[in-house]
Amino acid sequence: MLSLRQLEAAFHARRERLRARLVRGRWSGYAFEFLAFGIKQGWACLFGALMLALLLATFLYYPADAPLARYDFLTLAAVLIQIGMLAFGLENWEEAKVIAVFHLVGTVMEIFKVAMGSWIYPEAGDAILVIAGVPLFSGFMYAAVGSYIARVWRLFDFRFDRFPPLWLQGLLGLAIYVNFFTHHFTIDIRLGLFAASALIYGPCVIWFRPDRVHRCMPLLLAAILTALFIWFAENIGTFARAWAYPGQEAGWHMVSFAKLGSWYLLMIISFVLVAAVHRASAARLRPRA
Repeated sequence: MLSLRQLEAAFHARRERLRARLVRGRWSGYAFEFLAFGIKQGWACLFGALMLALLLATFLYYPADAPLARYDFLTLAAVLIQIGMLAFGLENWEEAKVIAVFHLVGTVMEIFKVAMGSWIYPEAGDAILVIAGVPLFSGFMYAAVGSYIARVWRLFDFRFDRFPPLWLQGLLGLAIYVNFFTHHFTIDIRLGLFAASALIYGPCVIWFRPDRVHRCMPLLLAAILTALFIWFAENIGTFARAWAYPGQEAGWHMVSFAKLGSWYLLMIISFVLVAAVHRASAARLRPRA
């Protein structure tokens, strides 16, 4: 079986052959770089894309009289996807550890949020693999975010200018996670967390390599764009009745745009966890073009 490096080396060789056929000048080079960026992003999203496809497919086609509840099927399928990602070298064990932590962190928050009425799982009563009204596949939706960040970090060879100290990022991530719980009982410090994230990450620039040359972007902008795509994915999940927010019980409507802020904050938690694994590469200065 191919190792992770062998698999990615094979993809790199294919990309170089395609590049040799298509690139004939400056503008075709830019077009190919954009194409390579999209392919890498899609490859990095593999776990999440497979989960969303399962949510939609089971919503549309899963038999109502199946002996296995839909949520249980989704949980077992998610486990198989995770095993497959490791078996085929699409994730390494260090990344898998981060994803496992994020799965646990997400599941604990899910149990609390469902108990507080923030959202519900309409079919939880039919399933066996459920804890306190939360089907176990829900943790894999958080794990998909962690998987994406871990994979995109490696695939795009992330480098940073003015990377914040990990201990400071860790404090911010902890404050964000705690606020997800405490704002139900005390004041919501979300605005302060947004401001703190801007102060900590505002000076930071991320360098990423879609093709041969590293490009740059403010890290805050990258986090906001990623949170926006997760918000789009959440709309697909609620459309597929995998979970539902208050007001969606009678019929689907788009998830409030205010949820974008929650996903942005959650992105920071996952980024810090992955940064802890990649702390050596995170400390490197940007490359010279």
